[in-house]
Amino acid sequence: MKQRIIFLFLISILVLTACGQKTLSKPITLLNHEQEEVTFPLEKPTVFFFITSYT
Repeated sequence: MKQRIIFLFLISILVLTACGQKTLSKPITLLNHEQEEVTFPLEKPTVFFFITSYT
C-alpha cells in the first residue's frame, strides 16, 4: 500500500511539472530585511534563499 501511494505521488508530480510554464512572464520582486524591493532577473538562472524569523 505504501509503494502505491509513493508511486501515485511521483506520477502526480510528473504531471504537474509537465503542465507548468517554461519561463516566467514577469520578474520576481521580493522585500529584503530593510523592506526594500529586490528584483531578480529572468535572463539567467538565479538562486535565492529565504531566512525567516519569528518575533
